[in-house]
Amino acid sequence: MPVKHFKLEYGKKFRLANIDPNDTGAVHDREEVEAEVERLKEQLEALQNKLYAEKKQSVLFVIQGMDCSGKDGVVKHALGGLHPQGFRVNSFRAPTEEEAAHDFLWRAHRIAPAKGMIGAFIRSYYEDVLITRVHNWINGAEVKSRFKHINRFEKLLESGGVKIVKIFLHISKDFQLARLRNRLTDPTKHWKFDKNDLVERESWAEYEEAYEAVFKHCSSETAPWYIVPANHRWYRDWAVLQIAVEALESMNPAFPESDPELDEILEKLQE
Repeated sequence: MPVKHFKLEYGKKFRLANIDPNDTGAVHDREEVEAEVERLKEQLEALQNKLYAEKKQSVLFVIQGMDCSGKDGVVKHALGGLHPQGFRVNSFRAPTEEEAAHDFLWRAHRIAPAKGMIGAFIRSYYEDVLITRVHNWINGAEVKSRFKHINRFEKLLESGGVKIVKIFLHISKDFQLARLRNRLTDPTKHWKFDKNDLVERESWAEYEEAYEAVFKHCSSETAPWYIVPANHRWYRDWAVLQIAVEALESMNPAFPESDPELDEILEKLQE
């Protein structure tokens, strides 16, 4: 299934209810895509090598989703083959005292990927127009203002050579409940359980509305949102790999041209 299946069309209205989180397209099980998954991982690693060597561009994966949607899992399974020397992951939690003393985009800007690097934000600066909106910590006027700041911020990053790839992992409310129950019944997963997840679950509809506003106001032709059905983990990872490979291929990274001085050194070594 082509990546465009998940890509939101710029300027069009969208509702999460229109995409089935159980959707796997024409594919029925993991075994059908195992070979392609391995091929995509190899492609992604090869593209990362060129990006790192070139040091002219960078990539930022923005990974959002409801609690239990598999944000960490995507980094581990879909992007886990990336070399750690050129790959940095940051999780966005409640702002620290230092972060809260600055504007809401400060903590994101200071850790944006440098040239040659790939970064992944598990949650991101978008939390500042999601959880803050759902819990009425900011008013409607501030939400609209932050949308504008986010769009300008992303344009700024793009002007510096950053390719922004925004992915929303779409799960159902029933799927989330099953995952929460699993964390409570499996002793090895107790550490994953957070009572606050139950509190946030009560605002499911409000979060969907907040996300739909994000998709409407913070999308562009160069930095669109991808909606990935994520009830099936194997399909989620396959889809994210497709999106990642296509994104890096569009950047056309290349190894630097050979330095003539190196050719002279090689000739001397061969004498």
